[in-house]
Amino acid sequence: MRYAQGGGLTDAQRTARERVRLDAVARFEAGDRNQVIAATLRVSERSVEWWRRQWREGGAADVASKGSPGRPRLSDAQVARMERELERGPLAHGWADQWWTLARVKKLIGRLFHISYTVEGTWRLLKRYGWSWQQPARREIERDDDAVELWKKEVWPQVRAPRRPAMVGSSSRTRPASR
Repeated sequence: MRYAQGGGLTDAQRTARERVRLDAVARFEAGDRNQVIAATLRVSERSVEWWRRQWREGGAADVASKGSPGRPRLSDAQVARMERELERGPLAHGWADQWWTLARVKKLIGRLFHISYTVEGTWRLLKRYGWSWQQPARREIERDDDAVELWKKEVWPQVRAPRRPAMVGSSSRTRPASR
């Protein structure tokens, strides 16, 4: 199940969902069928089948929720440290230029905290804490904006071929007036 940015279940909703799982365990022990349990608890039969399998293999403890897999694995202190290190820049961490790429941030997290993220997971983590994607403007180092503007105003009009004068009916877009 996917939730909107910042969404998900509240603590009360998570507790209610956990209560449903525990009710299912009680019904397994009572010998109820999956169809009856699903209808009574208003869940899918597939969920009941899954819970029953977990219950058979490991008991009631295995049916309990393991929590959201999408929860951040870095603590707030670790995130604060990561942000400080990102602000120091890539040069401080041994890269030759000033570009933070997702692969580099992923590698930095691995070095600092010995936690492995995917590149996509790294992007989600950064986005969750307010970092945004940015692409630097590509410009030549020697670029002189004033000289470019001067060239556009003075040289380009002389270089550009003069336009032919428009004659009636000369354009393929115009149609002769209907009489």
